[in-house]
Amino acid sequence: MELGLHTFVDLDPAIAPAQRMADLLEEIRLADETGLDVFGIGEHHRKEYLASAPPVILAAAAAQTKNIRLTSSVTVLSSDDPVRVYEQFATVDLISGGRAEIMVGRGSFIESFPLFGYDLNDYNILFSGKLDLLLKLRQGNPVTWAGPARAPIDGLEVYPQPLQDPLPVWVAVGGTPESAYRAGKLGLPMALAIIGGEPARFKPMAELHKRGATEAGLAYPGMSINSHGLIADTSQAAADTAFGPTKRIMDTIGRERGWAPMTRTQFDASRSLHGANFIGSPQEIIDKILYQHEIFGHARFLMQMGVGGVPHRDMLRSIELFGTVVAPAVRKALA
Repeated sequence: MELGLHTFVDLDPAIAPAQRMADLLEEIRLADETGLDVFGIGEHHRKEYLASAPPVILAAAAAQTKNIRLTSSVTVLSSDDPVRVYEQFATVDLISGGRAEIMVGRGSFIESFPLFGYDLNDYNILFSGKLDLLLKLRQGNPVTWAGPARAPIDGLEVYPQPLQDPLPVWVAVGGTPESAYRAGKLGLPMALAIIGGEPARFKPMAELHKRGATEAGLAYPGMSINSHGLIADTSQAAADTAFGPTKRIMDTIGRERGWAPMTRTQFDASRSLHGANFIGSPQEIIDKILYQHEIFGHARFLMQMGVGGVPHRDMLRSIELFGTVVAPAVRKALA
């Protein structure tokens, strides 16, 4: 199993953006040095996050790391141009020596649609059409394509081309069954975001993904589980560190979407073996990854670390424990 991290680069209001970006690059370097497999940056266009341009951050990380794979988590493809997305990640691929990936999704917020001049009512047709173009671009030059999402391309060439052939593309899915099935039918690996409820209830999504591939006559492309998490030396320390920042961001989003404020009781319940969050001691995280692997048989696990703006020193310790304690134990158990 590949093990890694992803983040929206949550910004604590008390931390200057330039300092947070410097801290982020140190965190990515540590993830690489401790042997983690993947680091992802998720696109958002809100004051709570710094990651409105994941390829730029990933390019900076590519120049400072050696082995770790670098991905978006996600690229909001509906409100972007697939040609520019492909060119940007092909560039990251060249800088990194073939370590770039694109994880596309619909996004969990809507700010990018009015910001870039798109109608939210076209949400579905934009995503499906632009994904079709992105996959066409992976086939190489020249490119001929027509669809409803943007102007057609007639025999044009796109540069640069990536080192990897093809450039890996994942599809991020929340709770929409049709999205899981479509990803499988296209032969694309799926990243399943589980940030609430009981993960076991998401098993039908994994089964739909497999069914899509099977019915299309394709080999199963595999899947990732992506969840919130933080690791500390003790369970109590992890919970106490993560609760404040997590409550701050979840209550902010909750006020927009009509959720009740998060309670400590709810937060602690989410940390149980059967809950969604990976917040605890190294052994608790090991047990939980292996428990979910029995359910999903997934090939990758990405922890969304630093939700709400966890202090940098705690992030570094969490990454160190993930890379040097949790990852070796999980790999040994699954070998």
